Order: sequence, then C-alpha cells, then structure tokens
Amino acid sequence: MVSELAAGPRVPTLEMVAARAGVSRATVSRVVNGSPRVTAEIVSAVQSAIDELNYVPNRAARSLASRQTQLIALVIPESVGMVFDDPFFASIVQGVAMYLASTDYTLNMLIAVESKPEKARRYLMGGNVDGALIVSHHSGDHSYAHLERSLPVVFAGRPLSLAGHGQGESYYVGVDDIAGERGAIEHLIAGGRRSVAAIAGPQDMPPGLDRLEGWRQAVGELALGRESLVEYGDFTLESGTEAMRRLLDRGVFIDAVAAANDQMAVGAYTAIRERGLRIPEDIAVVGFDNNYFGLTATPTLTTVHQPSTDLGAAMAEVLVRLIEGEPVERVTILPTSLIVRQSS
Repeated sequence: MVSELAAGPRVPTLEMVAARAGVSRATVSRVVNGSPRVTAEIVSAVQSAIDELNYVPNRAARSLASRQTQLIALVIPESVGMVFDDPFFASIVQGVAMYLASTDYTLNMLIAVESKPEKARRYLMGGNVDGALIVSHHSGDHSYAHLERSLPVVFAGRPLSLAGHGQGESYYVGVDDIAGERGAIEHLIAGGRRSVAAIAGPQDMPPGLDRLEGWRQAVGELALGRESLVEYGDFTLESGTEAMRRLLDRGVFIDAVAAANDQMAVGAYTAIRERGLRIPEDIAVVGFDNNYFGLTATPTLTTVHQPSTDLGAAMAEVLVRLIEGEPVERVTILPTSLIVRQSS
C-alpha cells in the first residue's frame, strides 16, 4: 500500500476550493476569471479557500481532466453576405462575446451555408466544442435540430421541430415576436390606418412565422380577404422593394405596411416612392429590429425594438450553465418595445 507521503501531496482542484468556500464549481470559476457578477463576500470566501489550499488555476490541466475544450461555437446557417450585411448578427455576436468574457470559455464562430451543414455538424460532433449556440435556424436545418441529443445546444428563438412548430425539449432564448408585431399594427390602426399590408419574412424561420401571426391577430376583421395584403421577402433590402412592388401591383388600397425587419421596411420605401406616393402621408411604414437601417432612413423608421445584444448574452449564459450542470429554464423570452419615429 502506497502511503500518502510516498504518493506525494494531493493537488488542489476547483472542486476542493468550491467545497471549502461553500459555493458551486461555477462560482469558483467566475471568481478565478474575474467575473463582475459575483458579490464581494463570495469573492472573499473563494479567495480565502484558494489561499488555504494553495490552489493554482491550470486551464490545460482542467481541460484534460474534464474532457472540456473551454470552447463554445456560435453557428449561423446563412450565407456570408447575409451575416455581414445584417446588423442583427453583429449584435448577437457582441452579446455572446461580452458574456463569455467573464468566463473560462472562448467563442468560435461558424458560418454554415444552410444547404450544406455537414462540415459544421462534423466539427461540432467531433469533440471540438463544449456546446453550441444556433442563430437564424431554418425548419430544414435538421442537423442542428438533432445536435442537442449529444451536445448542449441553445437556439436563438423558438426552434421548429421536424413535424411542425413544437419546441420539444430544446433550450432557447427569444423575443415575443407575435406581441411585438401585434403592437406595431395596433399603433398603425390607432393612427387611423385601415388597410395594413404585411411584408413577411421566410416562413421556414420562427421570426417569419411569428411576426406574420402577430399581423394576422392585429388586423382581425379590418382586412377581409386579408391574405391579398401579404407578400414575402428574405429579410434583405432588395426583397422588401420587390415585395412592396408586388403589393402595389395588385391595385388593392393600402395605407400602411408592416415589414418583418428593418431592411425590408426601408426597401419598401423605394417601391412606394416609385409610384409617387409619400411616407407616411399616403403609406405609413413600420419595421422590426431597431437597427441603423431604420435610424438612417428618410423619414426615420418606426420599428419594434428587440434587444439583440441582450439576446446573445442570455443565450451564452444559458449554455454555460447547461455545460456546467447548473439548473436553467428551457425557455427565456425577452420583451420588445415600439419605437415611434417619422414613418408612421
């Protein structure tokens, strides 16, 4: 039998520090990494335990022992052009990075074309990351829907199941798209608008589906045969222009239009002006997101604000807690708010 002396002193671990301080392993990790989210009392208790045990943080050793990489993947199944043109993605990345700065984890960003997700899937399933954040997923992204069976995954927005709209056992953070869009339409109606058209987003994505549902709920009986007032775009500026042209070509009276994001709303400006119509005198316009497209447009755009940076930070927090075995709610919904500007 080998004595403790012969075997050498036991190397103090993060778990031992946590036990001595009476806190969780995750809390010790936050203290070690200088997180501002820990109270002064907890920091003092953890620091005392570290001093007593002579604990020295060793990232490489902890990674080997736990089989963790300390890496988190942010997966965006869109084209490179879409990712860098849409400020929504930049805000999400900023929020994720801000949260992870207070943890042991490093961010990897994967831009994966939705029609060929195999490369991203192989990377994620190859033990290269401890978890994944999935942003802008489509109903056809089956690879990402199946990932959560073997890897901690958090979605941005309600994930679409293979059979419909169910959320299953997925973890996700989103905004209340239905309520946000409904509030925008109610604002237009309260302002005297009586024929509010919609430029909806892709119907294989939760924001596209839910914002259109918000429009439907709000217009109610105001629009008989209301589907004639709906056109679809792909969240780009150009698609908003084309969708608005199609709406105007129908010859149906329209005195307002709600687009599913700010880019499509500003794109609609071009088509409206082509017909010699004025904004908002002839047609009021509202968007969704509250990004620089609407703020720099003329007239400035009324829009639904979604807290994209907070969304990214909340997603990262949920994923880190999942990885570290902490209790966490499956669904987190952030509120929206209406920003009224000159276009309505």
